[in-house]
Amino acid sequence: MDELKVWKTVLENLKLNLSTANFSTWFPQTFINAVKAVDQKRQIVEIACPNAFARNTVENRYYSLIKDALDQITEKKCDLVFIVKGGKKIISNQSDDDQDGLFEKTKVPPAKSDSFQQILKRAGLRADFNFDNFAVSSTNQMAHAAAMAVSKSAGQAYNPLFLYGGVGVGKTHLMQAVAQEILLKTPQIKVIYCTSEDFTNEIVNAIRSKATDQFKNKYRSARLLLVDDIQFIAGKDRAQEEFFHTFNSISRVGGQVILTSDRRPDEIDKLEDRLRSRFEGGLAIDIQSPDFELRTAILLIKAQQKKIKLPMDVAQLVAGNITSTRKLEGMLFRLIAEMKTTGQPITPEMASAILGQNSETNNVPRRVVRPKEVLSAVANHYDLKIADLTGPRRPKTIAEARQISMYLLKSDLNLPYVEIGRFLGNRDHTTIMYGVGKITHNLSTSEELRVDIAGIKQKLYG
Repeated sequence: MDELKVWKTVLENLKLNLSTANFSTWFPQTFINAVKAVDQKRQIVEIACPNAFARNTVENRYYSLIKDALDQITEKKCDLVFIVKGGKKIISNQSDDDQDGLFEKTKVPPAKSDSFQQILKRAGLRADFNFDNFAVSSTNQMAHAAAMAVSKSAGQAYNPLFLYGGVGVGKTHLMQAVAQEILLKTPQIKVIYCTSEDFTNEIVNAIRSKATDQFKNKYRSARLLLVDDIQFIAGKDRAQEEFFHTFNSISRVGGQVILTSDRRPDEIDKLEDRLRSRFEGGLAIDIQSPDFELRTAILLIKAQQKKIKLPMDVAQLVAGNITSTRKLEGMLFRLIAEMKTTGQPITPEMASAILGQNSETNNVPRRVVRPKEVLSAVANHYDLKIADLTGPRRPKTIAEARQISMYLLKSDLNLPYVEIGRFLGNRDHTTIMYGVGKITHNLSTSEELRVDIAGIKQKLYG
């Protein structure tokens, strides 16, 4: 078969099922490396990825999508094997300067025209809060799917769409992405974005200035109303009264309401029952904190938006140490500032130095972890027993896992070398110092090691 043609067809199929951000993050440098026939109806397809992190992500998250596409295209049952190999780039149409990057170069669509930017500005929307820039993983997949459904059938799919979760998980981004998608199709529609505080302050000012009719006309004439942090409306009687009627007016004519909150409707104290009933009458979806893969993708997307080449190993290093989306962006700003100040490219060493200065990242663990839990997490990750780590055996796999245990016990728990030595089978403190130093050094060069340690920390701290 024509492997190049088949893979291009697979990629076109994936484009239809994935967001632009996810597709352009993981697939530009993938290709079919080899095909081995098992029999007339079955074959093994070897798919190459540019690095270990991409391989793991593509295999774990997109295996079924790729297999289904290959089965259909080749009319055979395909078993997939993923390897690390560079050298081909299926997605082209890039300038030479851009081809080393992880992303394909995005052509500027009509949506980015000055007139559309003015439409977004009038609605109070951020231009970069669109679906193309929204990275999807298991932590936000359901919310993303629901938002896409609303963008295609506003006022019919889920009304209201109620997105809830912690700070910096992407609620506002997803809400505004729906609005952008709708405005692309119907730019004349009236969209209002505000916070519940804005809404409350406006009704107070309207009452004070005897302009409640203007207030009502403004909000009730909207066909898409987006309200951030709706939980703050609770306990404010006049604001709740007005919002109830606003909600009814918009939904009665087929309009759409999207709300965000830091908690579920049934957990909002002092919220009127009739509002709670309205909120629960739509679809309420939890957006969880981003996992390691999603944090990495977010960094890469943010860097692309700023036209900065952020190496994958740096993104992984930062994502392994910072869990908050907003702090990730702050770290990216610091890296860019350091790059511009020094005139040097962004490297793992630069990121490590800044991470070391950042008091927030020095306290990454979200809970107190006992030394035995560290050993258990390392042992589970490498399919070993704790006794292997504390015992005398020295095969390469056990020795490296043992050194990773030393590194984590020192870097995360800050145990003295002597105590770590006692905990790991009464080893000499100089052995512990050597192990910690070796892992620290290898972190700057080994992508696989960074991924492993980030995975272990994810199990320990969530």
